[in-house]
Amino acid sequence: QVQLVESRGGLVQAGGSLRLSCVSSGHAFGDYGMGWFRQAPGKERELVAAINRSGGSTYYPDSVKGRFTISRDNAKNTVYLQMNSLKTEDTAVYYCAAARSGWVEVPRRAYEYWGQGTQVTVAS
Repeated sequence: QVQLVESRGGLVQAGGSLRLSCVSSGHAFGDYGMGWFRQAPGKERELVAAINRSGGSTYYPDSVKGRFTISRDNAKNTVYLQMNSLKTEDTAVYYCAAARSGWVEVPRRAYEYWGQGTQVTVAS
């Protein structure tokens, strides 16, 4: 049974930083592409970062490019999301997700497994 467990998010001031982690179990982590999504109240769930199985390729939408960094440690079955220069509009529930393809995947439908989500609140 695949499980993805995100670290606790939290409350941070605008301009601050926060690192999320997601530990995976029940599958061959190193074979999967990984992604981080977020969903704000009343909005669609959106991709904020994706990484391929080796960690050699990443993707970011313009909204977070230059501020967010995704990385992975396959030995620890863990994917990370470093968030810097946070803005109030980054407030959302953040989810990690796994894609069997192993590639950098953008569409939500490409991800088969999801974590429970963790709340990140950025205060002004």
